[in-house]
Amino acid sequence: MNGLIEKPPIVTAPSTLAIVGRYVLTPTVFKFLEQGHIGAGGEIQLTDALSELLRSQPIYARELTGKRYDVGEKLGFIEATLELALERPDLQDSVQKLLNRLTLKNSVLVD
Repeated sequence: MNGLIEKPPIVTAPSTLAIVGRYVLTPTVFKFLEQGHIGAGGEIQLTDALSELLRSQPIYARELTGKRYDVGEKLGFIEATLELALERPDLQDSVQKLLNRLTLKNSVLVD
């Protein structure tokens, strides 16, 4: 990797890649976290610590394929839960019935 940015605006993002929160970290990164620099969202950001670490040693990334869910957002969490439940043989029938029941209930209320 040659750089990391915490939650850049889409229009200024330097790439279409995202960090999805799966790390294998060396203890060195904690030295930077302990400094307590406040970053995006008024929080101490792992991304900022990794950016500092990148100045002194290489960091490697692996590009993954597949669907990404933003489970930090309420609707993203619901979407991920439902889609993954519908893929499970032990849950799909029950979840589909639940969705059908909720859809029917809400369509009756709207009419």
